[in-house]
Amino acid sequence: MSEYILSCCSTADLTKEHFEHNNIRYACFHFELDGEDYLDDLGQSLPLDTMYRKMTEGASTKTSQISLGEYEEYFEKMLKDGKDVLHLTLSSGISGTYNSACIARDELLEKYPDRKLYIVDSLAASSGFGLLMDTLADMRDSGMGIDELHDWVENNKLNLQHWFFSTDLTFYIRGGRISKTSGFIGSVLNICPLLNVDFEGKLIPREKIRTKKKVINRIVEQMEAHARDGLNYSGKCFISQSACIEDAKAVAALIEERFPKLNGNVEIFSIGATIGSHTGPGTVALFFWGDKREN
Repeated sequence: MSEYILSCCSTADLTKEHFEHNNIRYACFHFELDGEDYLDDLGQSLPLDTMYRKMTEGASTKTSQISLGEYEEYFEKMLKDGKDVLHLTLSSGISGTYNSACIARDELLEKYPDRKLYIVDSLAASSGFGLLMDTLADMRDSGMGIDELHDWVENNKLNLQHWFFSTDLTFYIRGGRISKTSGFIGSVLNICPLLNVDFEGKLIPREKIRTKKKVINRIVEQMEAHARDGLNYSGKCFISQSACIEDAKAVAALIEERFPKLNGNVEIFSIGATIGSHTGPGTVALFFWGDKREN
């Protein structure tokens, strides 16, 4: 196995066990629930089902990224041990954490000039970020060195497709992402917005679809249209969900039916506290390797 450390943010929304099994280290974001501070540590400090239940009951949430000082401490422990590091951050289209990580890198490399510390803007989020990390871990384990892996991820990260839908507009309204009027009308008409992550790593609304059944079918159609090799897609597929596991399972079942060459079953994870604080319950996100995000 190559002697360097593969690292990311906890916003990659995998499980603690998945990170450990794949030898991926992670730094934790922070969030508040009704004024109480927690680490976004994959549901260890506060179970995610508890967080989503409290949000439904009216609890307020607030998130904060990893500070410069936290990054410096996190990276220095690895550099002190004589390890090189490839670290990926949550998309810069969603968070400013990439800039903080770069500042920490520049300061630490003056202190450890013989070490390598690569910082990559993943342009990804949630378990799409997780699928990217999972892929990099496989490539590392096959013997790819840190320089080659860094170049590969910079050249291929935009081929990771992200598609989302939500059946509950409450937290989109509360966060100001849609107006109260639009949200009210959307709720009355049973509108489920379909969104994706664009080439700048920003979450973009694409379609307004009536009924859950139709949006579930539509998100699978997007995979048919954009997956590498179409219905012959043979890569992995990840889904993340926020307190709507049955909706996620419905999407997974359609994908497993329509993509017979899929690498294993669709893996379903929970949307973590940082992303989930903004989406609220009722969001399903689909991730797979496909054509390049260009607009």
